[in-house]
Amino acid sequence: MYIERVRNRNSPPAILLRESYRQEGKVRKRTLANLSHWPSELVSQFEQLLKGCSPLEPLEETFEIVRSLPHGHVRAVLGTLQRLALEKAIAQRATGNRNLVVAMIVTRILTPASQLTTARTLAPQSCTSTLAETLQVEGVSEDGLYRAMDWLLKRQSQIEQRLAQQYLQQGSLVLFDLSSTYLEGEHCPLAKRGYNRDRKKGMVQIVFGVLCNAQGCPIAVEVFAGNTSDPTTLKNHLAKLKEQFNLKSGVLVGDRGMLPDKQIQTELKRTQGWEWITALKAVQIRSLLTAKAFELETLHQTKMLEFSVPDYPEERLIACYNAALATQRSQSRQALLQATEKELAAIVVATQRPRNPLQGKDQIALRVGKVVNHFKMAKHFQLSISETHFSYQRNLASIRAEADLDGIYSIRTSVKAKSLSASDVVAAYKSLSRVEQAFRCFKSVNLHIRPIFHRLEERVRAHVLLCLLAYHVEWHMRQALAPLLFAEDDSTGAQQQRASIVESAKKSDSAYRKATTKRTAEELPVHSFGSLLNDLATLTKNTIQPKQSGLPYFDKVSRPTPLQKRAFELLKVAL
Repeated sequence: MYIERVRNRNSPPAILLRESYRQEGKVRKRTLANLSHWPSELVSQFEQLLKGCSPLEPLEETFEIVRSLPHGHVRAVLGTLQRLALEKAIAQRATGNRNLVVAMIVTRILTPASQLTTARTLAPQSCTSTLAETLQVEGVSEDGLYRAMDWLLKRQSQIEQRLAQQYLQQGSLVLFDLSSTYLEGEHCPLAKRGYNRDRKKGMVQIVFGVLCNAQGCPIAVEVFAGNTSDPTTLKNHLAKLKEQFNLKSGVLVGDRGMLPDKQIQTELKRTQGWEWITALKAVQIRSLLTAKAFELETLHQTKMLEFSVPDYPEERLIACYNAALATQRSQSRQALLQATEKELAAIVVATQRPRNPLQGKDQIALRVGKVVNHFKMAKHFQLSISETHFSYQRNLASIRAEADLDGIYSIRTSVKAKSLSASDVVAAYKSLSRVEQAFRCFKSVNLHIRPIFHRLEERVRAHVLLCLLAYHVEWHMRQALAPLLFAEDDSTGAQQQRASIVESAKKSDSAYRKATTKRTAEELPVHSFGSLLNDLATLTKNTIQPKQSGLPYFDKVSRPTPLQKRAFELLKVAL
């Protein structure tokens, strides 16, 4: 900082407190405060202090910090959102509702909480960062945030269309998958009981599907009632891609639950211009083995076989074998078999004990059913139950039949070989893991979409849309900050670590070095995404007030550390 006197032609010179900084290789300066109304003696003392001279009185007797607010993490997230032009996608003009929506998106990444808590963090007396001041949304009420959510939901179609124009092209890969999350209360019309992926038995839930591009960047989200089955949502996703996004062609990638044979025959094959990539179920693979469509020995040697059969006309089938996955499944099955046998042996002992033995066919069957259903091993045991006796033994034929499929999966696709090779098809299907990463971030890592406390259907949909937009920003931040995170930052190097796309993913040399040394190539500490945001939050904005009455205050951002400087460089965001 320094003091500069700017001459005025017909008035006294302006005395300005200024700061110089570098931006894009050029030296620039900004004004922190106008000191023209200060007494000349105080200006001289302050100027000596800035030049490194000893002040006439201790520094703590001259200035005080009125308030210090975390600022760096806000600038990183908000700057990324603005760089992505997401504000423009939400609304072209800056309005109060747009600013509130942006504030809720940033808050969802930094400190996800209820609308009441969010309103308090934006209030002047209880704000926890510089977000409210930056967006000029100080003092917003909880009802104001709810009105902004209602406003946002009406613009969902427009927002998703603009994202699709930016991140999807004709003929591109589109990844889609479904998940669920539970709600508190049962008043929302979407709240239904269904297959609960969160393992919250007895709780109502909603189902939501996410569309991503081939890199995993989220584009759109759709919310369904909690009892909606996965395949029935395909129609909605296809309509959105064709009609809303105006995509005439593309390749839809979904798992075997999303794209079963019925939906492929009745919907995808009747949709001109759209191809698909999915996988076969275990029973379908077993049928192919029985029909000798491919040989296990050959597959174990080559790891990947492409073939076609009359049962799947005009389709390519690609069988894959992963030895590491086969070993894992074999070990897991043996552990479950042993755990089941241990519990079943305890039931045998209970039926034979001399005092108060377990008797009654129904009572014994009830105990046995709890065990085999808990471990999902009923098909692998032959059980004999009578009024006073119980025995069991392993079903070796069933175990052997399942073991034959260990490490084997089969991809089915309508994409021609001239468009995608067999390896490219397998890679496209395995890229569904990027959608799974989105669901992990939605639920537990950062965004905390669950539990949902909203009662109105529109508010639930708006809440999920806010989480999608927040993850859109977070996804881009993770990509940019990969060199500083425990994340893969050299995809080419990672691919070179494995001989075939069928093998499990391996870390590149760069990612392995970060994981072992906990330091980057620039000798900076490696972070998780959350801990890096916490580090950036220590970059504060301080309001400084001279103790002499009547003198103006000024703001000063603390000096960034080398790690913080590097983070802002990677994000391409200026402080």
